[in-house]
Order: sequence, then structure tokens, then C-alpha cells
Amino acid sequence: MYSNPQYLSGNEIRNIFLNFFAQRDHQILPSASLVPEDPTVLLTIAGMLPFKPIFLGQRTPEFKRATTSQKCIRTNDIENVGRTKRHHTFFEMLGNFSFGDYFKEQAIAWGWEISTQVFGFSPNNLVVSVFEEDDEAFAIWRDQIGVPVARIKRLGEDDNFWALGPTGPCGPCSEIYYDFHPERGDDNIDLEDDSRFIEFYNLVFMQYNRDTSGNLTPLQNKNIDTGMGLERMAQILQKVPNNYETDLIFPIIQTAAQIAAIDYHKSDEKTKTSLKVIGDHVRSVVHMIADEIRASNVGRGYVLRRLIRRVVRHGRLIGISGEFTTQIAETAIALSESAYPNVRQREAAIKAELQREESNFLRTLDRGEKLLEEIIQEVKQQGETQISGESAFTLYDTYGFPLELTQEVAEENNLTVDEIGFNAEMQKQVERAKAAHETIDLTVQGSLDKLAEHIHATEFLGYTQPATTAKVEAILVEGVSQEEAEAGTEVQIVLDKTPFYAESGGQIGDRGYISGDGIVIRVEDVKKESDFFVHFGRIERGTLRVGDNVNAQIDPGCRRRAQANHTATHLLQAALKKIVDDSISQAGSLVSFDRLRFDFNCPRALTAEEVQQIEEQVNTWIAEAHAAKIEVLPLAEAKARGAVAMFGEKYGDQVRVIDFPSVSMELCGGTHVSNTAEIGVFKIISEAGVASGVRRIEAVSGPAILDYLNLRDKVVKDLSDRFKVKPEELPDRVTNLQNELRNSQKELETLKVQLAIAKSDTLLQTVETVGNHQIIVAQLEDVDPQSLKTAAERLLQKIVNGAVVLGSVPEEGKVSIVAAFSPEVNKKGLQAGKFVGAIAKICGGGGGGRPNLAQAGGRDASKLPDALRQAESDLKSVLG
Repeated sequence: MYSNPQYLSGNEIRNIFLNFFAQRDHQILPSASLVPEDPTVLLTIAGMLPFKPIFLGQRTPEFKRATTSQKCIRTNDIENVGRTKRHHTFFEMLGNFSFGDYFKEQAIAWGWEISTQVFGFSPNNLVVSVFEEDDEAFAIWRDQIGVPVARIKRLGEDDNFWALGPTGPCGPCSEIYYDFHPERGDDNIDLEDDSRFIEFYNLVFMQYNRDTSGNLTPLQNKNIDTGMGLERMAQILQKVPNNYETDLIFPIIQTAAQIAAIDYHKSDEKTKTSLKVIGDHVRSVVHMIADEIRASNVGRGYVLRRLIRRVVRHGRLIGISGEFTTQIAETAIALSESAYPNVRQREAAIKAELQREESNFLRTLDRGEKLLEEIIQEVKQQGETQISGESAFTLYDTYGFPLELTQEVAEENNLTVDEIGFNAEMQKQVERAKAAHETIDLTVQGSLDKLAEHIHATEFLGYTQPATTAKVEAILVEGVSQEEAEAGTEVQIVLDKTPFYAESGGQIGDRGYISGDGIVIRVEDVKKESDFFVHFGRIERGTLRVGDNVNAQIDPGCRRRAQANHTATHLLQAALKKIVDDSISQAGSLVSFDRLRFDFNCPRALTAEEVQQIEEQVNTWIAEAHAAKIEVLPLAEAKARGAVAMFGEKYGDQVRVIDFPSVSMELCGGTHVSNTAEIGVFKIISEAGVASGVRRIEAVSGPAILDYLNLRDKVVKDLSDRFKVKPEELPDRVTNLQNELRNSQKELETLKVQLAIAKSDTLLQTVETVGNHQIIVAQLEDVDPQSLKTAAERLLQKIVNGAVVLGSVPEEGKVSIVAAFSPEVNKKGLQAGKFVGAIAKICGGGGGGRPNLAQAGGRDASKLPDALRQAESDLKSVLG
């Protein structure tokens, strides 16, 4: 069992889970991007999604066992966010996976072991469910694990049978539930009782293949797919009433509350709901932007825009009038950066996107207010007294105007709002969202599916041609197929052939222009959907029509940057294998125009010397001017030659091999330089851990080096000006400032202790004698936990056979309690650790320590006087 299962932080829970399975031969893999490779889904919605091609038999896994903490986003039931205890748009799914290796018996045994022996759950608090026809799982739980039959519930196919789709791999599930009230007994257990049970671990036994007739055939290779909700585990282990009050989300809520100048715990339910929505949605948008999603009116961009607007709306509801999202994003970034460093690395982009969207939306809200004034005037002119539900919903859906604000303004004008009609319109939208749930932006993919019968797959010419003439095969506006589109319209265009590289293999899509007779379209991104290259852009001039002949031209500068960074990624992997460990393998990558990112499996951090050697080795290969040899070969021959493949990647019978002889040979579909000398120079920016056993290197190369150096030069000049020293003197100046700060902090701590002692000495006048013992129970104002502890120890030395309990509120939302007991008090059966832990629960906290000295914390300062009164009563009861 973990040494302190009473309270585990979200980060600790994540690391414990991953390390548990790593110790059982599972490969720890980093979270996949929220932008999935799977073209059938819009966002990464489940922990198993990155492994779907393996489960479908489309890819051969490099590892038989894997474990991940996968970030996920779901918005199909967004209206429940903040209203229930556990609905979120953003959540983390902890999972362990077996690809044809272990199966039901081992998965169940490990699920029980980590729940009871690692996280410390009492078996009395656990209930399990199995598929009603899965006698094998039922028997394992009953006979091998020892779960009482009354606490094993059989559920139907809707609850406990999982499938990838109508056909294909599928199988029964077994879920583990936490029971908050085992004292209610085992009779009539209802797992739907949300107040008593919470499902925290789902084990999927993928053992069948279902054909078009619905027949189930056992799979030759049976797989395991599990999911443990991190937020739910945090709620249970941190003993808070809902997921939002865990350390994963609550600091974000507190930041929003501070901006609004309100207290979460003293707020009404309506205000709490808005704070919870802000806490949840800010997590989502921070991670979405970090994964390079930008706000727009289609697809993933629309999801992002909608979430940002909901944050702003709920900010208004709690009294925030100005811009605030970047302040709250800072808290979300700080909470996430240890597990997901890219949120800090993308901090500037995150804040810029939020600021831009918030500013635009506030202007939209202003327009909504003007429209509402027009609606009110129209209603009054017609002699009516109610604003229609349809009008209220238009204000809400189009202008982001909350129903509550509409009702408030209506009331000021002696009008009402048809709330039933509004809810009916809202339900229609919910049904539309559910219909599109867990599918790709049907706006794009659905239309392409319909067009597939009439147009051919896009021919890609971009390896050898930077430009080509092409025919417009399809035009989509907000995902809907159109025959033409005018200037100013954001469009998705499918051509019969293209030089534009589509986002794939970690490399982002090309940028450039599509032009024709009076037509100019700026292409900002290119994605591949099925066999079609979809060019995302904006018509800057003219009218584009299906059937037009156009010129497609990539931006050569962007392409050169991407080529340099992609080839540099290959050289980086080769250098890692040569200098650190030949067994190093890629765990993910990003190739953009301004930088590159390379994730790799490595059990330790690289030394500064190794990082320098790697950088020097890559630059040596660049200077040696190795020419690229690019071939298309049979997969077996490519592997026989030693070409490096990426884990989980699907390869056809014929593969493209990028070979820089005697340096690097990889299977890759990306674009590359023809000679390493074209890269120019390579610079590592950072090396850090992404997850246990996975490291990440960020670097720049080629033309992007100048941007990097200019930025660094600007920062150094700015610091030199501020500190009024030469650049080379900056390190010494910073060191001196750090030393001064440390000395000041030490002086401050000394003064705090002295002040606490001075305050505590006055308490000697309040000593009470109980039997043969003296006790002091009191509250000291504004004393930090360490000083409070010192004061308690000092007081204990000055009284006879004593017990001292002190409490303080060192800062808003925090309570500190200390108990110091003499040996004579211990002999009476009182242990400081147990005593203070029980008292702290009154303040919504907990803690513990040694029998003679212990400290605890809490969150509800208003309950501190009650807690101290209880402490005094308990001491007198025992010692008297």
C-alpha cells in the first residue's frame, strides 16, 4: 500500500498508476494529441483511441503491453458540466493495455491489486459489475479475488458490453465501483445510485469479432483495454464531494473566484455551477490550444470557440466584466505543466488565442445586448409581455447571451421570457450534438463521404513539384458541400491533384496559395481525410466554383523550414541511438515551421554533456553534407535493411524509405532536404521528461534558428537594460539577487517564528487544569503552519503533563491545526496524529503525524472555532 493513501495529489495518482504497470512490463507511452489520427473522430475521446488501429488489426504493435495517461475531450453532454459531480469536457484516462498478451484473469487481478493494495481501498468499499453472460469474469471475481457474490452485479449489454462499432472487435466489460456508504448493506445494491457509487475503473475484455449478421466469433488474439478516471480517483482519495474540488481543478476555480471577488464555499449553487464550468472549460481550452487547435467556426476549432465563449459567459454571470481568461489559464498551465510540458512551452500561443477570442466575443456580447433591446421594443409594440423562447435561444446560441441575462433585462422592462420554449430549442441543439457525437466533423467528412462516389482520390505531387495546375473537385463551407464560394469565405477545397503536403506523421500541413482567373485563396492548413487532401483556407479575391482550373502553389519558405526540421528529427533520433542507447525508440514527434519536438523512450534524464554531444553530432552530420537517398521498397526489405519504423504506425506493403547513408534510415512519408547541408545548423532548446520513462527534446534548425537567436538576443538585451549590467555579467547579478532573496526569506521566517512565540506566550495565562494535566486550546491569528508548530512545542515545554492544540488561518481558504501531547497524555490513549486528523475533518481537511506532535490542514476557516471547541471537549473528556 502507498505510504500515505489518505491524501494523494492528482499527479501522484497518475505516477503511481503508470509506475505500477511499468513494473509489470508495460511500456509507458505519452499521451497522444487531442487531435487524433483517426479520421472518424473529431477529438481524442478515450484512452484507447490511439490504439484503435492495433485493436482493428491494422497495425502490428511494437510492445505487447502498454500503459498511458491519455488526455481526452468530450462535449456531447456539455450542459451537464458543473451541474453533476463528475461531468467534464476535459479529463484524463489512465489505462493499461494488452495486445494479444495477458487477458481476463490477469487484468482483474491487477485491477484489484492496484485498487486495494496500492491505493488502499478497503474491499468493503468496492463493488464490481460484469456482463450478464460473462460467467468467466464472475467466477474470477468470486473464486480468485474473493469478492462476495452480493457485491458482484450482472449488467446488460448497454452497460457492460463494449464495441468499436456495429461490426469488428468487441467484448464484455467489468467495472469497479467505489461505495461511499457500505454501511447501507449489500441488499438491493443499485449501481445507478450516484450518491452512493462511483465507477472508477473499467476493464474491457476484447475477445470477439462481430460480423454484419451480429454473430460473435472468438478472436485469435484477445486484447485488454482499461480506463481509470483520474478525476474520479482524485475525488475518492482526496475525500472531496465532487471532482471539481480536487487539486486537479479547484485551484482554477479559486482563481476565477478571486477575480470575481467571491468565496466559492459561501456561494449559492448557481454561482458554484458557473465556477465549475469555468474550471472545467479552461482546462480544455488550454490543452486544445497547446495541441495547436485554433478557434474557428468548423470542426475542432468550433468546439474550442464554443468552450471559450462559455467561459466568458459564466464569468459575466459571476460578476466579471473585463477580460480574465488569460489569468485563469495561467493557473491551469501551472497545474498541468509537470505532466504535459507543452502547455508551458505553448503558453504565449495559449494566452494570445484566449485574449483574441475573448476580446472578439465581448464585442459579440455587446451586439447581443443591442439585439435584445430591439427584441424588447418589438415585443412592446406588439402589445405582448413575453420574449419568445426562439428569440432568447438565438441570443444565446448566436451571440452567446446567457438566458439569465436575457431574463434579468426582460424583468427590468416588465417582461418575461418563454423559458419552456427556450429549453425546447436547447434540447434540439443537444439532440443535434448527440447525433454528431464521437464522429469527425461531419461537416467535412460526411460531405466527403457523399462526394466520394463522384470524385477521385487526390493525387499528391508534392515530393517533386512545388506547384501544379489542378481542378477543383469539391468546395465545402462550414462542412457543407457548395457549388461556389465568394471572397471572404472560409472554405475547404478538394483538388484532383496537389503539391500541398497534408498533416501526417507529426509534420504539419503546407501553406500557400490556390489561384486562378481573378481568384486568390490563402491556404493555411491541409489535412488528409480518407483519400482526399482537404485544403483549409480563405478566399481573398474572386469567386471559386467547382470545376475551376486553378494553380496550386506551396509557400516555399514554409516548406524549406518543415523539411529542415523533419530531417533534423531523423538525425536527432540517430544521434540519440549512437550516444545514449541504441534501444531508444520514438514515442511521438511534431514537425512545424518554427521548431521540432521529439519524444523518445528513455528511463532517465540526459546529462548536460550528453545533450551537448547530441547537438554536436547532429551538426557534424549536417556539415558533412550527406545526400538523401529516397526509395519506395517492400516493407520486409526495408526492415531487413535496418530502416527504423515508429511504434503503432500503420505501414502498407510498399513503404517510403528516407536514407542518409551511414547516418539514418527511417520509414517516413514526410518531406525532407535532399542534402543535410541544407539544414544549416541545429540547436537543442530543451530536454525534459514527459511521463515516466519518456523524455522530450525540443529543437530548432535551418531558417528557424535566426528567429530563435533574435528572440534570445532581445531577452538578453532587455535583462541587461533592466539590471544595468553587461550581458556577460547577468549570471552573477542574478545569483546575487537570489542570495539576497534567500537571506530576506530566512529573516522573514525568523521574524514569523518570533512573532508566533510572542503571541503564544500570552496563552500561558489561559492554561486550564484537567485532572493531573494542563491544557491549552486556542486560535492564533495569521500564523503560518511552521511557526504554529514551533509555538505549540514551546508551550508544551512550559506546562505540566500538557496537551496543546493551536489553530490558525494563515491565508484565505487554508486552515492549520497543530497538536502537541506530553508522554503522560499519550498514556491516556491520546495520539496527536489521530486526534488532530479527526479534528481537521470539521474544517474539511485532514492530516496526521507522530503520537507526540502532529499537524493537519483544512479549507473551511469558518469551522475552525467549532473544531477547537471540539478539541477542548475531547481533551477534557479523556483527561478528566
